[in-house]
Amino acid sequence: MDGLNIPLNHILLVSSLLFAIGMMGLMIRRNIIFILMSLEVMLNSAALAFVAAGAHWGQPDGQIVFMLILTVAAAEVAVGLGLVLQVQKRFKTLDMDHANRMRG
Repeated sequence: MDGLNIPLNHILLVSSLLFAIGMMGLMIRRNIIFILMSLEVMLNSAALAFVAAGAHWGQPDGQIVFMLILTVAAAEVAVGLGLVLQVQKRFKTLDMDHANRMRG
């Protein structure tokens, strides 16, 4: 069985659409949780592009970079959730605009 052959252009199109959705979520949303989720969508779209390119050219480099992206995403989640807890504890809100106005 040869598997499912999807053209590289289609996968890169899906990856770029996911990246654009993540970028829009990053720019529009002000809630820290939504900002972190948008960053995760952007990281996953980059990982999809690397895996697709590696599979297209028959090289394992895309999967190696995918593992690197997974570790960066796990570290980002750990640090991000710690920041979320501290911001909620200090400012009693997760709205970044409101927390930015309360500098002191």
